[in-house]
Amino acid sequence: MFLTGAGAAATFLASCGVGGGTTEGADRALKAVFSQPITDLDPHAANTAVDEASLIAKYLIFDTLVRRNGTEIVPSLATEWKQADPTTWVFTLRDDVSFHDGTPLTAEDVVQSLKRIQSVTSAQTPLWAPVLSAEATGTSTVTFKTDGPLGTLPVNLTLLFIVPAASANSPDFFANPVGSGPYTVASFVPSSSLKLKRSDQYWGDAGKVADIEMPYIAETSSAITSLSTGEVDLLWPVPADQVKEVEAIGDATVERIPSYVYYFNWFNCSRPPFTDANVRRAMWHALDVETIVSTLYGEGAEVMTAPIPSTVFGYAKQEPYRHDPDLARKLLKEAGMADGFSTSLMWFAGTGPSATELAQAMISDWAKIGVKVEAQSIEKADWLQRLNTLDWDMDLQTNTVTTGDADFTLGRLYTSAANRLGYSNQELDAVLDKAHSIAEQPEREKLYAEACKTIWDEAAGIFPASIVTAYGRRKSLEGFVPVASNQPDLSRISLNAK
Repeated sequence: MFLTGAGAAATFLASCGVGGGTTEGADRALKAVFSQPITDLDPHAANTAVDEASLIAKYLIFDTLVRRNGTEIVPSLATEWKQADPTTWVFTLRDDVSFHDGTPLTAEDVVQSLKRIQSVTSAQTPLWAPVLSAEATGTSTVTFKTDGPLGTLPVNLTLLFIVPAASANSPDFFANPVGSGPYTVASFVPSSSLKLKRSDQYWGDAGKVADIEMPYIAETSSAITSLSTGEVDLLWPVPADQVKEVEAIGDATVERIPSYVYYFNWFNCSRPPFTDANVRRAMWHALDVETIVSTLYGEGAEVMTAPIPSTVFGYAKQEPYRHDPDLARKLLKEAGMADGFSTSLMWFAGTGPSATELAQAMISDWAKIGVKVEAQSIEKADWLQRLNTLDWDMDLQTNTVTTGDADFTLGRLYTSAANRLGYSNQELDAVLDKAHSIAEQPEREKLYAEACKTIWDEAAGIFPASIVTAYGRRKSLEGFVPVASNQPDLSRISLNAK
């Protein structure tokens, strides 16, 4: 998932004006390398909610009304908010915010940003569909109307980036966009490099360094070389099998944190034999999940105990499916499949770490109970088309709970109306709808615990591993905080001169 090869690394090093060393201190740029390219800077693009690389940049360039701080939703552009009635939310904005070009940010910019994101069909569409309107009820007041109670509006607003209403629909605007965040765009080459400069207009605490650079280095080995020579200050995620290389660098260290990223193996629950929950359970009991995860990932992943990672709000621990091939065969026999059956599993190699190896390990265990699985490693475009048309038997992929809230995954993917995996359960629909509508967090937590149990017990999918992100950084960095979202706040990092 990391310019390719030694030649690309040399090009990058040369572009930094380096021949085997670097200038230390705060007068140089912070250089941070993520494992995926930044493809665009449009915060309302169709892929924004699931594109971790672009989100890192967009949180530096743009602002949102609120932001997440651990498990809390805290003010950003909005100083306060209230639910005036079950279908009305009122947000009061700061009155001292300007965009990078000096234009004041007003409630009308929020209104137009919502309209723009609602006009794009994307993974975020279900989040904004219940919002009927947003109205500027004052220069610094925005009133949202929803089609029913919507307790998740504040957490969803952590993904609504505010852009200037007058410029947002200009065709060239997002090649060099203007936001209100702590950094401005100095230059951007899609899927290659992004250079940012500290904004003099920012309303909050100024960025710690004057410049941030985010080059894309396709090969992890080249990125690690750049870290060891001092040309890169921070890189992540470091694959589990390359962590020792980073730990061997004298001026570097590795910090790990369980992330919002996890693997699932979905069953197409609308296609026999996976219409039968016992067949799905048999497939899970056939897997030696603990051995597979330990062997493939070591400290790079954790065995899951719910259909969402433990880092996510709404997580509730479930009873693991024990590895029991005899029970798996018994369940198949009861389902009228004593001799097993044939099926298929699709994935694309770039979905996550060791995706192909994970698929092969699962296929091997299934063969032991008489289930023959055709391996279908396909191109991402083909995979996406088939996924969205339910043209598959089983689907292996990673997913990210972008907001850190269970509603983003459970409420978006597992309802009957979503029909993402052919699974339909009206009782689950009712639980998720209620959790979606109320604002009280303790009550929401109880409802998501119920939803976790239903999805787990019904074996709508198999949830083998949540990813532990390893950050490799130079020891001289100050203020770096590893985060589960894979989106560390680069504006809080400073460079300590030797």
